[in-house]
Amino acid sequence: MEISKVGVAGAGLMGHGIAQVSAQAGYDVVLCEIDQGCLDEGLGKIDKQLSRSVEKGKMEQEQADEVKGRIHGTLDQQDLAECNLVIEAITEELEKKREFFGQIDEIVGDDAIFASNTSSLPVIELATATGRAERFLGLHFFNPAQVMPLVEAIRAITTTDEAFDAALEYGRALKKTVIPTSDKAGFIVNRLLVPYMLDAIRAYEEGVASVDNIDAAMRGGAAHPMGPFTLLDFVGLDTTKFIAEIMYTEFREKRFAPPPTLNKLVAAGWYGKKSGKGFYDYSGDQPTPVDLKV
Repeated sequence: MEISKVGVAGAGLMGHGIAQVSAQAGYDVVLCEIDQGCLDEGLGKIDKQLSRSVEKGKMEQEQADEVKGRIHGTLDQQDLAECNLVIEAITEELEKKREFFGQIDEIVGDDAIFASNTSSLPVIELATATGRAERFLGLHFFNPAQVMPLVEAIRAITTTDEAFDAALEYGRALKKTVIPTSDKAGFIVNRLLVPYMLDAIRAYEEGVASVDNIDAAMRGGAAHPMGPFTLLDFVGLDTTKFIAEIMYTEFREKRFAPPPTLNKLVAAGWYGKKSGKGFYDYSGDQPTPVDLKV
């Protein structure tokens, strides 16, 4: 199956990046949102990223204009009708995703492939909201999609070879490293990464070392580009807690359970960098560790 037109639902943190890299690979893109402000913000971020690429000499202005010309922003789901592939990148809530896919299943052509950018939810539970479970899969991009080279391709038990192969070809056309994985909570990266971050929190709770010293140790001793607490704040503590709860529900192993400190920070609305405070305080010129009095 040939993919020529890609629909992206959601112009937020992940959606606008997926739309941009798809357009850069030569695909016509329909970027669909439910809110004009969110759509304008997403398109603005794409424009800013492309302008930055031109300034750095990575792209000619003519190329940037061509990329922008391939992206059609809309608030109307009917505009997704002629897409060969629709990628959902809306809020990470099962019922909202199922509702979305149920709606567009009646709009988009029967031969089109549906994919979710979910980072943790079971793909099969999304697929069953449609009448095309055999043409449904997961494509998990990483933030920022314009930079991160990996896409996890998640195959549900219902996904056909034809649909999966077409999705793999699409990912490779984006010049991404596409890694196939089965439909198990957390897939590959979060299955390994989230327990590591949760263990860092437990180490802090047990008095092993301070937040900044644990971060420094993992940068210096494991050559990680950022320590686990900086990464937690970057990913979002609310997002991490959500993913951990999904994996704990599936596997019932303690290593996937959110530690008390994570639960308390999320309850306080301290989600990390996006809220201005998490394990670090971002109100000053440089992030500073928060005294959590654990």
